[in-house]
This record gives sequence, structure tokens and C-alpha cells, in this order.
Amino acid sequence: MSETYAVILAGGSGTRFWPLSRNTKPKQLLNLFDGPTLLAQAIKRLDGIVAPENIFILTNALQEAGVREIATGIPAGNIVAEPAKRDTGPAVALGIGLVAKRDPEATMIVLPADQLIKDTEAFQSVMRDAVTVASGTSALVTIGIRPTWACPSYGYVERGDRSVLPQIKVSHPPYDVVRFREKPNPELAEQFLSSGDFTWNAGMFIWSVPTALAALNRHAPQLGEFVQELRRSKDPTATIAAQFPELTPISIDYALMEKASRVLNIEATFDWDDVGSWISIAKYLDTVDNNNQTNKPITSVDSENNIVFSNQDGCRIALLGVDDLIVVQTADGLLIANRHQADAIKKVVAKLPEELL
Repeated sequence: MSETYAVILAGGSGTRFWPLSRNTKPKQLLNLFDGPTLLAQAIKRLDGIVAPENIFILTNALQEAGVREIATGIPAGNIVAEPAKRDTGPAVALGIGLVAKRDPEATMIVLPADQLIKDTEAFQSVMRDAVTVASGTSALVTIGIRPTWACPSYGYVERGDRSVLPQIKVSHPPYDVVRFREKPNPELAEQFLSSGDFTWNAGMFIWSVPTALAALNRHAPQLGEFVQELRRSKDPTATIAAQFPELTPISIDYALMEKASRVLNIEATFDWDDVGSWISIAKYLDTVDNNNQTNKPITSVDSENNIVFSNQDGCRIALLGVDDLIVVQTADGLLIANRHQADAIKKVVAKLPEELL
């Protein structure tokens, strides 16, 4: 029986959490929650499902050292730095190729490294069922998050009927995917939420290598050929260095998931947060007077609804007569932003000098 593998996508630009995040240290490598980093948590959640030697981590050259520092239990050769930025389609194809070279019949899980999930038991239960479905069918399996509000910043998955799989017994039933929907405007997001037929697209995929490769060959032949070249290669490192930069940048959703003939969706029963901005982080900070949220003691007078984060000891932050700010302090940077523009911090980062990126 083929084993289960996992590919963790651990790249990213590190712009949304400046000045704490940098090009060499995006959010999955940061200590944001007084505990293990998001990458460390992602690895730990696979305990008992995927053996450490079957876990691959894909990152980039700038972040490779930081990933290796955290992922000490993963074999050094399983941590691979992509030689160029090519979006999730080529990255996932690279992961499929690495797994296929090891075990051409394997079932594999693809996971982002930067999501916060606390209920490990529920996560593992869902993943075990997803692996069972993926290994027993010719379907690509996705994990969907039940929407809690009409978020216009997420992709959505429209679900149809419950799939009929008489030979497969699982606790979390899969549903046929009707189609993937791109980030909607607020009005359309409200319609998605009220219909009850949509889940958020969490970017988690489970499939067998033969199923994934067949789908790539049909819908994204350039990526399928790259997988085949990597699988046949006697020098995978050289093949990646030569061929990966030549791949067309494209997301895995566009390249494969939106075109595949059979996709199933299993709804998550675990908590999930993509912690996409300082607004998301604020939910996990201490709340003090007037709804100010902070990770360190602060002094505030006539100030409310502020977010304060500092990684500096012995330096007191005081607020006077200010509302709705994000204040983030590091040794070499200070961000003061309107909290309603948290998603636009990358505009500031684009104007920073190189040494602060």
C-alpha cells in the first residue's frame, strides 16, 4: 500500500505584516502568538498522519535558512527552495514531481504553511477522511471552510450534491464541486453566504499522484511535462534549477482546479484563520481599556480601537487621543497606520528602502 506524503507551501512576500515581517521572514516564520511559528504548527499537525521523511517543504532562497531553522525534524533534502517566483501552479507541480519520484502511486496532501488551526484532532480527522477519498477515487479533493461572514477577500467553492461513494466509509462526507468562484464583490459574497452552498477555498488539496498527473497532462500540459521530467531526472536539483524558472506563472486554481473534470469538497470541522492582516492578529491579542488590543503593556488615554504590537522589551508605547490605529514597533521600524487600511500596508512597503524589506 502506498504511503501518504505532504507538501507544505512556505513561501510568501512578507509585506502585510511589515515591519515585523520581511522578505526573509514572512508570517509563517514569525512568533505572532507567543508560541510556535505557523510553519512549526503546520508540521506538528501532521504528526501521526504523515511521517517526517514524507514531508516536503517548498520555500524560496530568501527564506530557506529561516525554514530550515524551524523545520529541524524534516530531512534536509526535503526542504527545497524554488529558484524563481512562479505562483502556486508551478509550486504544486514541483511538489507533485518530488513525491512522484519517491512513490509514483502515493496519495499526497498540499497545505499552506501560514494558516492558524488550533484543533489538531479535528484537522487530522478531516485529513484522514480526505486521504481515504482521494486514494479510493479518481477525484481531486479540496477542503472547504464554512463561511462565517460574507468575506470578499477569499475565493469560494460552489458545492452541489453529496457524492455517492458506496465503497468508501468516512465521517466527513465529500460533495461534488460545481465550480470555483473568484473573490466576489461584497454583494455577491452576501449571496454566496445566504445560499449555504459555498465554502471558502482554503488552498488545501488532497489527491493521488496518478490522478493529479493525469489532470495536469490534460489541463496544464507544461506543468505535467515538468512533473514527468522531474520524475525521470537523475539530478532533480539541476532539473529544478533549469526548468522551474521557465514555467509560466499561474495559480493552481486557474491551472488545474477550475478545469478538472471531478473535484470533491470536504467541509472542515476544525477552526481556521488565514491571519491575513494585523486585523486578524488583533483577535489573539489582549484587550485592554477602550478595546485597545496589544501584546505588551501599554498606556492609553482617550484612545480606543487601536492595535499595538511590539517585539521590543523595555520600551513603553503610550497612546493619547488616537483611535483606530495600527502601531507596530520593531528594532528598526515603526508602522503607524489606519486600521481600516490594513490591507494596503504593501503600498507602504513598496516605497521603503531596500534594507528595510
